Amino acid sequence: MKRFWVGLIPFAFILSAFFYSCQSEAELEYQHYYTIGKSVYQTNCQNCHAENGEGLGDLIPGLQKADYLSKNKNKLACLIQNGQQGLIVVNGKFYNGKMPSQAQLAPIEIAEVITYVTNTFGNKQGVYGLEKVTADLGRCGE
Repeated sequence: MKRFWVGLIPFAFILSAFFYSCQSEAELEYQHYYTIGKSVYQTNCQNCHAENGEGLGDLIPGLQKADYLSKNKNKLACLIQNGQQGLIVVNGKFYNGKMPSQAQLAPIEIAEVITYVTNTFGNKQGVYGLEKVTADLGRCGE
């Protein structure tokens, strides 16, 4: 019986390597951005927007199925880097608070957290890559 399990380990490894190699480059990129984005979110965003993205009542908007994310996707990088102050509308609800700047985040981390947020909490928008974030950051303030 012991030989069976010892022989099964290499087979399981080869089988998992085979399935992993069957993923497309796009799927691997998505998984990478999403996984790291989750960590960035937990460290920098979760205290205000909550673990499940529900926000904080009338003070901080939720991210769950948030129309703001899809309608303003090309502004999210600037919002994350520079913060947000003033009136915004999320799912028909008005918020007039202040979101602190996350200027310590590198552009790649911003891309990863945007990918995570826009593909979690009932959102499904795909990868938002570094090239897009870099271009968006170049247009901040316009």
